[in-house]
Amino acid sequence: MGHKLVWQGGTVLGPLPLVLVTSRGPDGRANLMTAAWCGIVCTKPPMLSVSIRPERLTAEYVDASGEFGLNLVAADMVRQADWCGVKSGREYDKFAECGLTALPASKISAPLVGESPLSLECTVRERLVLGSHILYIAAIEAVQVDADLVDSSGALDMGRAGLAAWCHGQYHSIGEDLGYFGFSVRRRSRIRRERRV
Repeated sequence: MGHKLVWQGGTVLGPLPLVLVTSRGPDGRANLMTAAWCGIVCTKPPMLSVSIRPERLTAEYVDASGEFGLNLVAADMVRQADWCGVKSGREYDKFAECGLTALPASKISAPLVGESPLSLECTVRERLVLGSHILYIAAIEAVQVDADLVDSSGALDMGRAGLAAWCHGQYHSIGEDLGYFGFSVRRRSRIRRERRV
């Protein structure tokens, strides 16, 4: 193991999911914003969090509506996601500029991204001003998933989605499978059983 350097605290956690946050303003306009500072915070009820700078149009729309869509980004959508993170919805119709499809959601008024392999429909439960960002904690009201990601047994196979991730200023594709939840425990149990026989 190499020598460790000690740095001042900073936002170097990664990789993080790359998402497009969708929202709708009081005037009916739809908007897209790229985010990576998000994650699951609770299973029952299903909830997630996303951090958004208060000066972003998305924060204005989410504060007004109390809802948003969180759309996962596939590797072939990274250029569009990057553009949506750099440009402002105050100046551009991002759906039109990026050639993305605004799909109706089932439980919220904000649209979802048709090209996204999986989209979560969210309603805000808590809003915390933390400093540079507002942390929104939201309930996941519904999920829309590409049928191609569901295998013959009805299980979701996210490995088929070709997702992108964010890691300290860089976009990455998510690569090979390394295991599944609990594989280390199950493997040992199987070895123990085999030795007993």
